[in-house]
Amino acid sequence: MAGKTSNLMDKLVSLSKRRGFIFQSSEIYGGINSCYDYGPLGVELKNNIKHLWWKSMVYERPDIEGIDAGILMHPRVWEASGHVEGFTDPLVDCKTCKMRFRADQIDPSRGCPHCGGELTEPRMFNLMFKTFMGPVEDEAHVVYLRPETAQGIYVNFHNVRESTRKKLPFGIAQVGKAFRNEITPGNFIFRTREFEQMEMQYFVKPGTDEEWFEYWKEQRLRWYDRLGIRKENLRFHPHGKEELAHYAKAAFDIEYHFPFGWNEIEGIHNRTDFDLSRHQQYSGKDLRYYDPENGEKYVPYVVETSTGVDRLLLTTLVDAYTEEPERVVLKFKPYLAPIKAAIFPLVKRDGMPEIAHKIEEELRQCFKVFYDESGSVGRRYRRQDEVGTPFCITVDSQTLEDQTVTIRNRDTMQQERIAVDRIREYLTPRVSL
Repeated sequence: MAGKTSNLMDKLVSLSKRRGFIFQSSEIYGGINSCYDYGPLGVELKNNIKHLWWKSMVYERPDIEGIDAGILMHPRVWEASGHVEGFTDPLVDCKTCKMRFRADQIDPSRGCPHCGGELTEPRMFNLMFKTFMGPVEDEAHVVYLRPETAQGIYVNFHNVRESTRKKLPFGIAQVGKAFRNEITPGNFIFRTREFEQMEMQYFVKPGTDEEWFEYWKEQRLRWYDRLGIRKENLRFHPHGKEELAHYAKAAFDIEYHFPFGWNEIEGIHNRTDFDLSRHQQYSGKDLRYYDPENGEKYVPYVVETSTGVDRLLLTTLVDAYTEEPERVVLKFKPYLAPIKAAIFPLVKRDGMPEIAHKIEEELRQCFKVFYDESGSVGRRYRRQDEVGTPFCITVDSQTLEDQTVTIRNRDTMQQERIAVDRIREYLTPRVSL
């Protein structure tokens, strides 16, 4: 992989802070472990990724609707889903250095991976964050911060179906926050305790689930080309019988080749009728689908696609990062770039800043743009390359004569002269999703 080095993660962490992508949460207080804030450029990149996913799932398809369910849900939801009883990891502590580890990710017989000390016996640790609703803190008022967004979709299955008059097969998509009290978070934003998910649950007739499962495997892998991820860095990982979740008939992960190895960025699961059946059982509500074609009633099967915004943002950063002899450049797809165009006056005189500001004001109505008059033009180009800005517009002496500017392409570094009144027309098809 060109430009990739063993210390790439260190470089990305440094660049992310320096250029305003990602900051350590509560940094002025020493930070809080595995929690991050998105800066001015990070929030733009994150929103662009979410918009790409939402557009491909909801806007471009007639068979998928979107919702935004609440983070706090009735505690019975998590009993029905199995999270209260089974959402656990085995935890061990080192008796010497006091560090904690997931027992299934180390060899406990070899002692502490950090200091070699003796480990405690494994104990099960529930990953859900628990809190209380109302003024009384007792078991009757316990609620949980949701560990996934999928359950909000299942409990709204009938609400969505009835309000939109959808017939099977159809899907429900959601983007939202989830929370997991991970024992061993790490690798920057790859595994965090607060994260954002993009999940779609596709409801199908039993017996058709296997063909829809294969369909969504293909669709989701193809989507990564739109995200700009190179194919050679992606692969499918099938879950063996010992890996399958209790609710899954089949599962595949899409994995990306990070500097720290191959790791999951998306899961595609055949969840059968497990979720709706459980919620029907625990709520006492009839969640069967009435099929008008044959008069049958049945609980639909579900094919799930689930990915994390934060992991995709990290994937996008890693894959876009390129070191060239004289510059570092983030080669984002133009529609994903946080800043679509930067505007420079060649010098701070002769009316050039005024023209550049006027161009900036006009483009700002349509795109996220940036004005910069500090330092040499070459240095300004390098700063924009490092944050992935696809186009740089320079107002120079010729602009004063014929009302044209130079537009420089980030990837080719070639320049074109374009009339000032055609800049927006030039950029729109090149940076729009």
